[in-house]
Amino acid sequence: MNASIITIGDELLIGQTVDTNSAFIAQELNKIGIWVRRRVAVGDVADEIWQALDQESAHSQLVLLTGGLGPTADDITKPLLCKYFNGKMIVDQQVLAHVHYLFEKIYRRPGPILERNLKQAEVPDVATVLHNARGSAPGMWFEKNGVIFISMPGVPHEMKGLMTDEVLPRLLQHFTMPAIVHRTAFTAGQGESMIAERLIDFEAKLPAHIKLAYLPSYGMVKLRLTAQGEIRELVEKEVAPYFAELLGRVAPFLVSDADEGLEVVIGKILKQQNRTLATAESCTGGYIAHLITSVSGSSAYYKGSIVSYANEVKENLLHVPTEILKQHGAVSEETVRAMVKGALDALHTDYAVATSGIMGPDGGTPEKPVGTVWIAVGNRQEISTLRLDLRFDRIRNIQLTAAQALNFLRKFVLEHAGQ
Repeated sequence: MNASIITIGDELLIGQTVDTNSAFIAQELNKIGIWVRRRVAVGDVADEIWQALDQESAHSQLVLLTGGLGPTADDITKPLLCKYFNGKMIVDQQVLAHVHYLFEKIYRRPGPILERNLKQAEVPDVATVLHNARGSAPGMWFEKNGVIFISMPGVPHEMKGLMTDEVLPRLLQHFTMPAIVHRTAFTAGQGESMIAERLIDFEAKLPAHIKLAYLPSYGMVKLRLTAQGEIRELVEKEVAPYFAELLGRVAPFLVSDADEGLEVVIGKILKQQNRTLATAESCTGGYIAHLITSVSGSSAYYKGSIVSYANEVKENLLHVPTEILKQHGAVSEETVRAMVKGALDALHTDYAVATSGIMGPDGGTPEKPVGTVWIAVGNRQEISTLRLDLRFDRIRNIQLTAAQALNFLRKFVLEHAGQ
């Protein structure tokens, strides 16, 4: 089954807003066996939206739209869809009650609800309304000439909620889907091309309906086997031996045999060992703490962070000796070692990780150019350090440093289990 995704909004075309919606929708559709053949972005122009609807419905059995359902003048999707499907606008009483609930109980805005907000309850009479629990603009389901059209808000968290709560369950009821099985291995410490060299003969012997994909990100590589068939149990059984061989081939660099990030893997390890963690961040500015705390339940093992961007914070809160900072500088092996010691003492944890570096674009010297980074991880008995020499932009340098720090921490914790 083929699908098309149409994202609507001038802000997408001028780059003001990055389209994350279509990526999420495509991923979720793929999980249930629906192939996205095209992703199209159009502006807030009625003729262009109409043309996109005609073009995509000519080749896809499912067309999903996001955007243009808000209460302002540039939100034209709903009246256009009403015209496209030869309907008329009516007030949906359930949506109207939901709008009142949001503005009176949740948002609690003073004064009467604006007329433009009440108009969110108007929907085409030919649409099946999809309840949006997270906002005032409902989703809508249309059918025409055997094609299903689904319209959702462009606000990402509202769209994701509608996909999960309404769209995917209805699609599974409406269609008989093939079984798609994904198995993912997560590796770190070796680049995509080197991993591919290890797997040349493995790829060559894969059946045509089992595909291997390489998904590199920040020094890590995800390897995903994908197979499709009619009966899930049979597909899983067929994929299993190939996945087992894949894990064996990449064993020296294997982080996880599931589709999960380093922050999840580290959390599992610390929970299993009943150990705690602190972070002391300079150049990453709390980004490592952000990754760790994005995992539900991280409070069981993560105590906190000291973001010591300035030297006086390193001295006053982490007790990095002034002599070290004067002699070696903030970006040095000696400093990150002292930062780990300070974090262990200040936050009373079993492990700590520290970072200090020059993220750029300014601040480099001939001795310490932009991209110079020191990472330290340690416990009460031992501290290990790692130097990175990065050559990317500031944001990517921060993200790469965080990923390398987490992987360095993972290996250290595994090597020192039981201490």
